[in-house]
Amino acid sequence: MASWFGHVEPAPKDPILGVTEAFLADPSPDKVNVGVGAYRDDNGQPVVLECVREAERRIAGSMNMEYLPMGGSVKMIDESLKLAYGEDSDFIKDKRIAAVQALSGTGACRLFADFQKRFLPDTQIYIPTPTWANHHNIWRDAHVPQRTFTYYHPESRGLDFSGLMDDIKNAPDGSFFLLHACAHNPTGVDPSEEQWREISHQFKVKKHFPFFDMAYQGFASGDPERDAKAIHIFLEDGHQVGCAQSYAKNLGLYGQRAGCLSVLCDDEMQAVAVKSQLQQLARPMYSNPPLHGALIVSTILSDPELKTLWLKEVKGMADRIIGMRKALKENLEELGSPLSWEHITNQIGMFCYSGMTPEQVDRLTKEFHIYMTRNGRISMAGVTTGNVAYLANAIHEVTKSN
Repeated sequence: MASWFGHVEPAPKDPILGVTEAFLADPSPDKVNVGVGAYRDDNGQPVVLECVREAERRIAGSMNMEYLPMGGSVKMIDESLKLAYGEDSDFIKDKRIAAVQALSGTGACRLFADFQKRFLPDTQIYIPTPTWANHHNIWRDAHVPQRTFTYYHPESRGLDFSGLMDDIKNAPDGSFFLLHACAHNPTGVDPSEEQWREISHQFKVKKHFPFFDMAYQGFASGDPERDAKAIHIFLEDGHQVGCAQSYAKNLGLYGQRAGCLSVLCDDEMQAVAVKSQLQQLARPMYSNPPLHGALIVSTILSDPELKTLWLKEVKGMADRIIGMRKALKENLEELGSPLSWEHITNQIGMFCYSGMTPEQVDRLTKEFHIYMTRNGRISMAGVTTGNVAYLANAIHEVTKSN
């Protein structure tokens, strides 16, 4: 009998995970991994925040292991909404937000994509060029047609604002747009507050729906309030919005898959209906979300002392990355690089979109044992006081003849 699965080809390697595999296999003592999107301390080690350790101490032995409801932990959702929409949000008071706990940001995006396909089957999603690669996979697997919109300007290593505005204007009225709330991945390029206001205005004119992926609230600038500014501008302008929140980066809960999906509705009745349908989508997918990460999040955010500690620690992480950007740029300038590296410090968040070509990245790996994705994206979390000079020197060597 023919093999059941003989026709199954190996899946293409994930570009980011492939970088880590190659790094681990390299015996060189000089090797540097600036490929992975997870925070590291100045010794290159993974970090568990003190507020998380303390929350775990409080949780340990005091909770049962029962299932959460389909929609997840009510307490965690309440705290997440306050973080995204504002402590005193009228939308929260008026119960206008449909929200469920999700499997981190990826799960929140996927749940929304499935909701979009089921209830607005004739719509498409506009995704920025470039974006986090998994965004394309998520909406593709949910069978939602995709378009792209202009975002990054390669020559200036900044935002192509006029191209972006043109694409918003030219999209059919009532289109869905995926927006990165802050610390755009992979470019680290965010619109200014003024630009966000113009984008919001144009969305109003065109009746577009903004779906915000907020993977870095607090981690970008060190101030969660400031990092949610784009969403708040859209809310002030009277938009309905969707929002995916993740606690992977800002609380370091990568493996706990803790996140939240929220959708602002017309009124409480609509919010109840939308939430029930989001739960209905989650049921055959994973039944209900995991407990432990939700307990950590709600314990920290609902306790003033732990929340203050978190705000201090998340600012510490953001400040270390901002400091490493400065150090990398200064090192390159001291080496006499003929190129401008202003964009390293102009960009924000986990990643620096360096502008290096795939060939230059290949040379970095081959000659200097420096590992990163071939699009030139440097994970600033992997840069430390110990390796920044070595990294700058290698970058200078492969780019100076340009």
